[in-house]
Amino acid sequence: MSSVRIIKGDLLIAEPAILGDVTFNRSVIILADTNPTGAIGFILNKPLDFTLKDVLKNTSSDFIIYNGGPVEQDNLYFIHNKPNLIPDSIEISKGMYWGGDFDTTLALINSHSLTKHDIRFFLGYSGWEENQLKDEIDANTWLVTPNIYESKLIESCDSGIWKQKMLELDERYSIWSNAPEHPSYN
Repeated sequence: MSSVRIIKGDLLIAEPAILGDVTFNRSVIILADTNPTGAIGFILNKPLDFTLKDVLKNTSSDFIIYNGGPVEQDNLYFIHNKPNLIPDSIEISKGMYWGGDFDTTLALINSHSLTKHDIRFFLGYSGWEENQLKDEIDANTWLVTPNIYESKLIESCDSGIWKQKMLELDERYSIWSNAPEHPSYN
């Protein structure tokens, strides 16, 4: 049984052992909420091939949209570091927030008051039912680390964040930092 305490705002780092999982292979996820009935998070390092203007008619923003996870992929979600500008935001952890008033958010984007370093959009989310995430951690599917980036998370997490995290962990993981994403292609 795991002694890892799962806290809202933590990062989940996919263990190299989940190579066959298309969605979660090499994923880094921020946990936006944890409670007794489950957890919700967003994959930070899986950009999609379209931007905000591709899914919303009332903006010309070219902010990249990320794959947030396999649940509700027809819904748009966002995290940000501007609670003073976006009302009704929910604090995730120090300096990071989830959601808020979407009309205000869109107006801020259209007026260029928010940059790509302030906000990140996701289609879908990653979700776990009661005890499911704890069981996955016990099965060595995820490593749990604190969000050391705090309000700089959005600008600090790009597609190379998984490799960076592998290098930061102990020696057992460093070899994975240079392994091909699909070992069968080697």
